[in-house]
Amino acid sequence: MSSIEKIEEALAAVAAVHGMEIVDLELVSERSGWVLRLYIDRPGGAGVTVDDCARVSRDCSVTLDAEDLVDRRYRLEVSSPGIERRLRRREHFQQQIGNTIHVVLRQPVEGRRKVTGELTEVGGATIELACQDGSRISVSLDNIKRANLKVY
Repeated sequence: MSSIEKIEEALAAVAAVHGMEIVDLELVSERSGWVLRLYIDRPGGAGVTVDDCARVSRDCSVTLDAEDLVDRRYRLEVSSPGIERRLRRREHFQQQIGNTIHVVLRQPVEGRRKVTGELTEVGGATIELACQDGSRISVSLDNIKRANLKVY
């Protein structure tokens, strides 16, 4: 298990205590130093308040300090995933069937590295999109570099 997976596993339990789930987590280097960014939401996408973020942040800080999960100095940021939320796990895609998503692929499929379309199906290891040009494309979940809900 990678260090990011260990961090996510530990913080998922903290978020769950507050009725939240982690929808994304990233540890990135920025000009001001390392940032551990945690995106939380209520199951089913019921929304997150600033107070929710503050409570989860406070408890996550305690857990991160107690378990010494991050091996460098960092700043913790906790927020809502926003309207064009990132889709990472199979269940994230399942929740968005019927909605438009934008996908960036690791390897091109049918000559495309970027695809935008309506998510029509989520299979065991693939998703299917109805593209804006009328075509349909099937993409392996393993081939997705990044996917986001697209709101116009």
